[in-house]
Amino acid sequence: MTNLTATLVRLKLSLLHNGLRQSGGRRAAFVASAVVTVLFALLQLLGLLALHGHPHAEAVAVPGTALLALGWAVLPLFFPTGDETLDPTRLVMLPLRPRPLVRALLAASLVGTGPLFTLLVLAGCALSLAHGPAGYLCAVAAVVLALLVCVALARAVATANVRLLSSRKGRDLAVLSGLVIAVGAQLVNFGAQRLGSAGLRPLQPVADVLAWVPPTSAVAAVRAASEGSYGVAAAQLAVTAAGLAALITLWARSLTRLMTAPDASTLPPADTASRGRPAAGLGRLLPRGRTGTVMERSLRYIWRDPKTKAAWVAALAIGLIVPVFNAVQGTGSVYFACFAAGMLGIQMYNQFGQDTSAFWMVATTISAPRDAYAELRGRALALLLVTLPYAALVTVLTTALLGTWERLPEVLGLSLALLGAMLATGAWTSARFPYSIPQEGHKNVAPGQAGLAWISIFGGMIAAALLCSPVIALTVWLHMSADGAGWRWLLLPAGAAYGTGLTLAGLRLAAPRTAARLPEILTAVSKG
Repeated sequence: MTNLTATLVRLKLSLLHNGLRQSGGRRAAFVASAVVTVLFALLQLLGLLALHGHPHAEAVAVPGTALLALGWAVLPLFFPTGDETLDPTRLVMLPLRPRPLVRALLAASLVGTGPLFTLLVLAGCALSLAHGPAGYLCAVAAVVLALLVCVALARAVATANVRLLSSRKGRDLAVLSGLVIAVGAQLVNFGAQRLGSAGLRPLQPVADVLAWVPPTSAVAAVRAASEGSYGVAAAQLAVTAAGLAALITLWARSLTRLMTAPDASTLPPADTASRGRPAAGLGRLLPRGRTGTVMERSLRYIWRDPKTKAAWVAALAIGLIVPVFNAVQGTGSVYFACFAAGMLGIQMYNQFGQDTSAFWMVATTISAPRDAYAELRGRALALLLVTLPYAALVTVLTTALLGTWERLPEVLGLSLALLGAMLATGAWTSARFPYSIPQEGHKNVAPGQAGLAWISIFGGMIAAALLCSPVIALTVWLHMSADGAGWRWLLLPAGAAYGTGLTLAGLRLAAPRTAARLPEILTAVSKG
C-alpha cells in the first residue's frame, strides 16, 4: 500500500511536470495562476486571523468552511478536464484493489494548488476560533480532517459520475457552470450588501446549524475546545471523522463498480424499434427554403453543441439576474432591462466561428452575396426567435418590480434598438474578424486569435452603442422636454423600426464581404 501511494504521488508530480514542459506559455500561466492563488489564500488567511477574538468569528469561519466543501463537491462536475487524475478508468487494467487505491488516490489528491489554497483558508478558519493549548491542538486535527473530507468529497463525486463526465453528452454539465456562477455572484453580492448593513449577527444561526454538519463541525469543534467543552468538541470531530469514513466507503464502492461493471455506452441498445421514427416537427414551424434550414440548424446548435449551449445559458441567466436582482434590492434602474437584449445580442458575433471546421459545408453553398445574405438572415432570425420574447419578458418583469409601468414602452424600444444594432455589427464583424472556438477544453478562443476576438466583440459593442445614440438622444430629449411625457410611448415603435432598419442594413453590408472572404473565414475558423 505504501509503495502504491508513493507511486501515485510521483505520478501526479510527473503529470504536472510534463505538462509544464510542453511550452513556455503554459509554464508562465501555471506559475502566474499559482502565485495569484497563493497570494489570495494568504490574504484570506490574514483576514480570518484578524477575526481572532471577535464575538462572531464563528459566523464567518464555519460557513466559509461549508463554501469550500461545496466548491470541492461541484467543481469536478463543471470542470471534469481540470485534473487528469480524476478519471480512475485509466487504472482499470491494472491489478489494484479498491481500498489501497482509494488511499493512494487520496494522498495524490493532496498535491496541487487547490489543496494548498484550501489548507491555508481552513487554517485561517480554525485559528480564528482557537484559544489556549486545547484549542490550538484541536485546530490542527480540524484542519486535517476538513481537508481530507473536501478532497474525498471531490473524488467520490467525480468517480460516481466519471462515465457521464467522460462522455460527450455528459460534458453538457459544464453548461450549468455559467448559470451557477451568474446566480452565485449575484447572491454573494446581495448577501454582502445585507451583511454590510446588518453585520455578522445574521450568519450566527447558519453557523449553529452547520456546526454539526461535516466538515464544518470540525472547525466548530475548535471553538468548543477553546471554551472547555471537550465533550462537545470530541463529538463534533467525530461527526467529521464519520463523514470522512462514509465518503471513503462510497468512493471505494464506486471504484469497485466502475472497474468491474461494463460501460453501458459499449452495449447494444435493447430496443431499436424507435429507429427511423421522424424527428420533432421543428422544421414545420419555420419558413421554407434556405432561411428555415439555416434557422433550424442554428437552433439545433444552441441545443446540442456544449460550447454554444453554455454561452446561451450564461447569457440568458446574466441577462435576467442583473436587472431583476438590482430591482429587488431597490438600487436598480428600469433601463437595466436593456442588459437582456445586450447579452443575447453578443451571440450574433463570430457566427461562423461557432460552426468551427464544419463551416466548410456551409461555405460550399455560398457562391454569391445573395446566398450569404440568406445565410446571415437565417442566423439572425433564429436568434430573434429567442431574444425578442426574452427581452420583452425581462423588461416587463423589471418594470413590474420597480413599479414604473409608464416607462415600459421606452425601455422596450431602447432594447429593440440595441438588439438591432448588435445584430448589424455582429453580422459585419463575423465576416471581418472571424476566429476559431476550440472544441475541447474550456477556451473560447484558439491560441493566437485573442486579438481578433477582442476586436470583434468589444469593437462591435462600441459600434452598436454608437449606432443606438439617436434613440438614446431622443429618449433624453423627451425626458428633458416639458411636453415630452405624453410622447414617450412613440419610443417603442421608433426603437423597433430603427432596430429593424439597422439589422437589414447590417446584413446587406455584411453579405458581400462574407461571400468575398469565404477562404479567409474558413481558414480562420478551422484553426481550433
